[in-house]
Amino acid sequence: MNKPVSKVREAKLELYRKHGKIHARSVEGRFNRWRWGMVWFTQAIFYGLCWLPWESEAGRRQAVLFDIAHEKLYLFDLVLWPQDALLLAFALIVAATGLFLTTALAGRLFCGFACPQTVYTMIFTWIEARVEGDHLARLKLDRSPNGPRKLALRLTKHLLWAALAVWTAITFVGYFTPIRELLPSVAALSTGPWEAFWLIFYAAFTYVQAGLAREAVCQHMCPYSRFQGVMFDPATRNVAYDRQRGEPRGSRGVGHGDCIDCGICVEVCPTGIDIRDGLQYQCINCGLCIDACDRVMDRIGAPRGLIRFASENELSGRAGAGWRQRPRLAVYAGVLVAIAGLGAWTLAERQLLRVDVLRDRGALARETADGQIENAYTLKLANIADRPRRFHVTVDGPLPLKIVGDAEFAVGAGSLVPVSVTVATPAGEHLPGIVPIRFAVSAVDEPALRVGEASSFALP
Repeated sequence: MNKPVSKVREAKLELYRKHGKIHARSVEGRFNRWRWGMVWFTQAIFYGLCWLPWESEAGRRQAVLFDIAHEKLYLFDLVLWPQDALLLAFALIVAATGLFLTTALAGRLFCGFACPQTVYTMIFTWIEARVEGDHLARLKLDRSPNGPRKLALRLTKHLLWAALAVWTAITFVGYFTPIRELLPSVAALSTGPWEAFWLIFYAAFTYVQAGLAREAVCQHMCPYSRFQGVMFDPATRNVAYDRQRGEPRGSRGVGHGDCIDCGICVEVCPTGIDIRDGLQYQCINCGLCIDACDRVMDRIGAPRGLIRFASENELSGRAGAGWRQRPRLAVYAGVLVAIAGLGAWTLAERQLLRVDVLRDRGALARETADGQIENAYTLKLANIADRPRRFHVTVDGPLPLKIVGDAEFAVGAGSLVPVSVTVATPAGEHLPGIVPIRFAVSAVDEPALRVGEASSFALP
């Protein structure tokens, strides 16, 4: 290849990598289809799930709702309380371990296909392309002087971005405030202070991150990109350039490899890197450079795979490592299975009734006119089930104890009800002091659902 052409291509790559915002060239291929498939899949869930109604014995409600005001999380038929925070911890550990395992196997697949930054950047870039044109038109528009056409295009783009960011914020807050109640309050500008804060914050966050920051998040802000390398080993498959096959670059012929140095792999990269320089932390393993290179290989009649998902071992011709040579995979998989199993067991053994017993601190004991000693208690009955129930309360201990008044109480679905219970024993038969007792609460319609809670009885 002659020097003037080489210099032109080098300047072209520098244009894509260093001058202002990166306007990636669009490309068709299997990885691009997979990426858009993930966009549709994730956003259909995010934007649609908050609108899904759910019928329960307690009535009709939103299927997924984080009801912070009432300290409950609704997940279809499942109702979680603050006491179930351990399940949330299990879910977070499983998610993190699954991410680590995926990274050890195939690099930053999550970043390239499912990360919210990637997903929303794709959506915002698609809007930009529909308004301003392809990558060359956008580059030209960036460098053109301000004028009516440029201002009109930019205003249209930013208005569409802002509309999408606002709707995204409304959807996000709609998982905490029922969205059918939130929309009228937003329209009437009568949202509460916390709702207003999160609507403004999340809309601005989405607009800035996906519309303005874009590739800068992956290049400079994302902490995951900085420590992902510790999870790699020579058998980890990443998007990689086959140097043995591609070098030296240039027009195909004697003495040259398959890489014709067209630079399209750089033009399509969302973060503006050159994959031919080797593994870089900015690479999000999206595979767009593979799609671009495969199309070029088809045109010049060369086999596909000059750029492909490959491990260091594969590129160097070494045999692949098995599980025994990759202990971190065994550790990640073992932790994943163990925590997932423990979480499933905890959920299966989760009691649908919780009881807390509080003594009346105002008067430890009182003696009645008919010769009884009474202690007053407050029992907090939490019905975790998604249907109303009645519960029967009994008390046992070394004294002849009985409950004075009502011993059966109704508790609504997913509700916590404090009830007052008075316990009595005959006076004069026991020495003064504190005697341990135990309350037992059982469901009237399901006696097997039974919870015991220890307390004490004061004798004057």
